Amino acid sequence: MQLTGAEIVIRCLVEEGVEYVFGYPGGSVLNIYDEFFKQDKVKHVLVRHEQGAVHAADGYSRSSHKVGVALVTSGPGVTNAVTGIATAYMDSIPMVVISGQVPTHAIGQDAFQECDAVGITRPCVKHNFLVKDVKDIAATIKKAFYLAATGRPGPVLVDIPKDITQAKAEYSYPKTVALRSYNPVTKGHAGQIKKAVSLLLEARRPMVYAGGGVVLNDAAPQLTRLVHLLGFPCTNTLMGLGAFPGTDPQFTGMLGMHGTYESNMAMQHCDVLIAIGARFDDRVIGSPSHFYRADRKIIHIDIDPSSISKRVKVDVPIVGYVGDVLDEMLKLIESSGERPDPAALKAWWAEIKEWQGQDCLRYDRKSALIKPQFVVEKLYELTGGDAFITSDVGQHQMWAAQYYKFDKPRRWINSGGLGTMGFGLPAAMGVQLVNPGATVACVTGEASIQMCIQELSTCKQYHLPIKIVNLNNRYLGMVRQWQEFFYGNRYAESYMDALPDFVKLADAYGHVGIKIEKPGDVEAALKEAFRQKDRLVFMDFVTDQTENVFPMVPGGKGLTEMILTEEL
Repeated sequence: MQLTGAEIVIRCLVEEGVEYVFGYPGGSVLNIYDEFFKQDKVKHVLVRHEQGAVHAADGYSRSSHKVGVALVTSGPGVTNAVTGIATAYMDSIPMVVISGQVPTHAIGQDAFQECDAVGITRPCVKHNFLVKDVKDIAATIKKAFYLAATGRPGPVLVDIPKDITQAKAEYSYPKTVALRSYNPVTKGHAGQIKKAVSLLLEARRPMVYAGGGVVLNDAAPQLTRLVHLLGFPCTNTLMGLGAFPGTDPQFTGMLGMHGTYESNMAMQHCDVLIAIGARFDDRVIGSPSHFYRADRKIIHIDIDPSSISKRVKVDVPIVGYVGDVLDEMLKLIESSGERPDPAALKAWWAEIKEWQGQDCLRYDRKSALIKPQFVVEKLYELTGGDAFITSDVGQHQMWAAQYYKFDKPRRWINSGGLGTMGFGLPAAMGVQLVNPGATVACVTGEASIQMCIQELSTCKQYHLPIKIVNLNNRYLGMVRQWQEFFYGNRYAESYMDALPDFVKLADAYGHVGIKIEKPGDVEAALKEAFRQKDRLVFMDFVTDQTENVFPMVPGGKGLTEMILTEEL
């Protein structure tokens, strides 16, 4: 059967079971858009900016078990998408981005809306392709989905020149993929797993450190079983929240720069540390030289061999899918009948309880001003902890991570690695579409929300009843906090003195806006927003401008060098 390249693209998406494509049309992809118009199997969501398209595909993927798909045109279309692609790359999110390109004869001629999409995206994709023959489209898209979803997941770009979408070829979609240069190891080495189990059973001051890899590999049940079986304390990274239940008594809270005192102290003082689907990044352990301890043994499980011993030298490296490795560990532990020394564990937990006594997340609950922490706590209470929470980046992101207790994976959707302002709202769109009927709240700030605020128009077009929780402190909050701590209170360009009326703005886009200025009105506003199940509600909470995020590990310092709190 002879089909055009554009027809083949659509057929491939159908074969992959793609439900939604997030995109924005332009000259180089009009043939593909024309084929979208002729079919109804794959739905297209028209965003208002290409960055929004990729973030929406990202949120769609993070909150489901699916590969997100975005479609953008050449030139500024693909350059606008780069921030979203880099965001997905840093957080290992499976995604396929299809970009248009100028006709093959015009490549390299500085044609209208030409740019080297492959060259520009090479540093921030798992792989990319430039399709030069219509006969290669089907095989290339098959490879793209396979690469995006296997091994350490990530975004894959497929760049297709316009003339290739017009040309015709026989259509046949490959059933399988075989790539000689790409064979990720998925099963952990049996000998290494035995060594790891032996260390865990001998541990006297153990710590379980779980990251986003547990969420991505759907290994939360195995992690929870392991922690309960051994009786160990467990901490999650920012990306790993929900991998182990946030309300479980063995959970010590998030760790890292804005992690809890007890998690950071336990990480530093444990004798056996098992890192599962995490990568010891700078925001988690601070200074590697400070983190180093000769008397501590480290087990590291990760699908990506390049992440192991990259920043911290480990004693027992295990390469493989974390779910499969944990399955093998559980079998060995259960069949052995052995358990760690209960007396040693009791003493270790007693020490952790003392650290918990610091009450490091306390804040002034009697303030006449709205405290952002209070808003997040009320959000948690009224949603029963069962909402999907997206966030932008800054203080509000950290407060959401600290005060919303995530008991399930894939409920916390945020830009961890790249730290992308503007991520929250378009990501929430993707989450809402793949989880119809679910409660989706975007926790944001007055600066971040304006980065992609045009997506309020997309929300109106597709009737997405997202609840926006804007923690408005009239500052670039995290920038102001660093300027207060480390730059002598010189608030260079961090004050937002020309903010819009967000209530009127929401109304202008056809949504509901509410302004909240008193602590006593917080709960009522949230209840009213959630009553309006079919409307997007923009809640503008006017919060205390001076509030800072605590605890805080200053850049370059160690985990035990935390700034705990201001005097209340």
